[in-house]
Amino acid sequence: MSLNLYLLRHGQTDCSRKNSFCGSIDSQLTLEGLEMAKAFASAYSSIPWTAIFCSPMQRTIDTAKPLCEAIGMQPELRDGLKEINYGKWEGKTPEQVNVEYHDDYIRWSADPAWYAPTDGEMAITIASRAMNVIEEIKHLYSSGNVLVVAHKATIRIILCSLLGIDVGRFRYRLGCPVGSVSLVEFTTHGPILKTLAERTHLDERLRNLPGT
Repeated sequence: MSLNLYLLRHGQTDCSRKNSFCGSIDSQLTLEGLEMAKAFASAYSSIPWTAIFCSPMQRTIDTAKPLCEAIGMQPELRDGLKEINYGKWEGKTPEQVNVEYHDDYIRWSADPAWYAPTDGEMAITIASRAMNVIEEIKHLYSSGNVLVVAHKATIRIILCSLLGIDVGRFRYRLGCPVGSVSLVEFTTHGPILKTLAERTHLDERLRNLPGT
């Protein structure tokens, strides 16, 4: 049996609904975001879970909570799974940032691996800390089903790192809408992407909500 890594993005927040930058802001799930968490738990509680790892932000903890309660398992919190710190861009929309921090925004948009949001983090920094958690999981579990509950950019950066995609392209190569889950299987030939941004556990209303 191989190791299956499920990467779940948290449910909807006010920031994701408005498409504003939200990394270090500890935003809460909306009512619809809580519905997404419950829908995931309902659809995936029958899987024999080996472990659950979670970013310590409230929106990720609350997304993991319904499943954890359903199966009687506690999440392992890891700072390495936090979202990018967007620095002075926190809470602002891309349109606002483009006006207020235009040069930084252009550089970051071109190559976020090596250029950070103003006073924020580079993608290579997130890759380093997040992949430390993935390596910990691989060390602890050679097989089974492990859930990682994290954030949009963090999940995409993890996927790029695992699949050999330039981390600087994470914003333009992989989708990761709210409430979506991606599956990577670790085989003898390395990691294989089995599912990307699956959302069939959400009903049509939740899948079609505005935002990112």
